Amino acid sequence: MSDPSQKPVLFTTQKAFSSRLTLATLTGRPIRISQIRPSSPVNPGIAHHEISLLRLLEAVTNGSKIAVSMTGTVVNYRPGLITGSVPGQGANGGVIRHEVPATCTRGVSYLLIPLCLLAPFSKAPVNVLFNGAGVITSATAAGDISVDSVRTAILPLYAKFGILKDIELRILRRSNPGPRGKGGAGEVQLIFGHQVRLPKTLHLLNPGRIKRIRGVAYCTGVPANNNARMIEAARGILNPMGADTYVFSDVSSAPYIPSVDKANPSGKTKTGIGYGLSLVAESSTGCLYSADVASPPSGGAPPEDIGQQCAHQLLESVAAGGTVSLVAAPTVLTLMSMSSEDVGRVQLGKDVLSADHIIDLGRDMKALGLSSWGFRETTTGDDNDIVVSVVGKGVGNVGRKIA
Repeated sequence: MSDPSQKPVLFTTQKAFSSRLTLATLTGRPIRISQIRPSSPVNPGIAHHEISLLRLLEAVTNGSKIAVSMTGTVVNYRPGLITGSVPGQGANGGVIRHEVPATCTRGVSYLLIPLCLLAPFSKAPVNVLFNGAGVITSATAAGDISVDSVRTAILPLYAKFGILKDIELRILRRSNPGPRGKGGAGEVQLIFGHQVRLPKTLHLLNPGRIKRIRGVAYCTGVPANNNARMIEAARGILNPMGADTYVFSDVSSAPYIPSVDKANPSGKTKTGIGYGLSLVAESSTGCLYSADVASPPSGGAPPEDIGQQCAHQLLESVAAGGTVSLVAAPTVLTLMSMSSEDVGRVQLGKDVLSADHIIDLGRDMKALGLSSWGFRETTTGDDNDIVVSVVGKGVGNVGRKIA
């Protein structure tokens, strides 16, 4: 919980909005974010998905203070104690039900990844059910990964920090982006029951060689042969690279939402129709590389193109080098900064380290009092990789310490 007399750390623009709120909650530092879309003529201020994230943080913490200006362009956030799904603090029967509005255009992974970072440092287990007309479980055009990739490429990395028990991510109802990319009416439940005082120090320096590829082809409200066509197209590219390739097929019906037609107010309409593919490559040393592609809301993309695009995206992720992919790097670097006061090391590809959101993450960590990163060349002579050294601050789980 932040000190009431502590001055907030100042940030500008909506860039890295979720990352800054997550780091502020973990470190207990108040922040002030200004100039959030001030020049937008149609939708100035914070967006619907950002409001949903603020509501989620308020639900899993106790004592947080959130103030939004009248125009929505300034947010003041003073974090409280991470309590998780504590009875009496918003949880009903040990489950927090978080409803995502139908106007949300981001995938539910936008909310899941920050929540997974907060869960190990909670006072009690975290059990959150995401429902509502705005839950999108697939990948989105905004860059959000699918829930399948969170389950297979992000959550397994927590085991490297000693966080591996009672963790489950359930997809209760699948959905793709609805009309104009808004809403999907899916349903996802995250159960995170392993809380720690401090994560273990990570040393991940050997990328190894790719030994197997796994994936999930999914479709909602469309014929099942779309999955077979995506899998066949992806295997045509991946099979020459390695024989151990297996892609599961998941077919589900499209979810229904209440109709907005005034002539039939009691009727229901289908939404979240589409298909997509999630692929994960695992190396001999346990490193994971993922790729995600889903059909656009406007349609027009044949399943063969989706399969080939996802396969090429996976190969690009592996070719970027390092031991951590681009989508998982923020999670790994954040957990390394929160670990015990020791030096952790991870090998990253130069393309991963030079990404804009990774650079912004390093700057935001320094502004919030976490350690700066150190860099050196690899000892293996790989010119494409850099070894990043991170000193943990030992902040850890304040709620567990108090208990």
